[in-house]
Amino acid sequence: MKINIVSIFPPFFEGPLGLSIPARAAEAGLVEYNLVDLRDHTHDRHRTVDDLPYGGGAGMVMKPEPFFEALDELAPKGPIVLLSARGRRFTHGDAVRFSVAGELTLLCGHYKDVDQRVADELATEEISLGDFVLSGGEIGALAITDAVVRLLPGAIGDHDAAATDSFYDAGRLSAPSYTRPAEYRGHVVPDVLRSGDHARIVAWRAEEADRLTRERRPELLEE
Repeated sequence: MKINIVSIFPPFFEGPLGLSIPARAAEAGLVEYNLVDLRDHTHDRHRTVDDLPYGGGAGMVMKPEPFFEALDELAPKGPIVLLSARGRRFTHGDAVRFSVAGELTLLCGHYKDVDQRVADELATEEISLGDFVLSGGEIGALAITDAVVRLLPGAIGDHDAAATDSFYDAGRLSAPSYTRPAEYRGHVVPDVLRSGDHARIVAWRAEEADRLTRERRPELLEE
């Protein structure tokens, strides 16, 4: 898979993508990260990527030309995602869909906003991490990259570990996890997990997943 990330801060990604699962996936040849500096597609000595908004108002708006020229050069295939507070919320289903796309392009906004022509004419979709605003799209792009890469076959050595994550199984939250010691400061691991009875353990985990989902994310059950 190839993931293009278009940003004015490419170094932001170098550290995180060089660690853990994203790094191992790249080393194994499962994914290629292509970091594109938006300022390389400007034509003035200040490498300007933003300007005042038409109609007035506070803040600066990212110009359309650098995005259009960057994508002219990339000629990307597959989804082109603009990270935007106006976008719909990112889900596990999106991560699955992107992971089989072969190529994914993430456009990172910054400042007040991005010229709407980027959303209308370049992006195939707009996505947000949630109902809050970040300083730029870089954090969102990194989160999406991590969620997608860990789903690539071979990225995680133990597939069962991923298959029991929250949102993987019918959109539910995952059951609680415990490890040794069996008792710590008076707090004990549930007896069922130490029983060796596999059927009871499976049933307990399913019940706990349902309970937590009902308590914390009931809308997932409705969906």
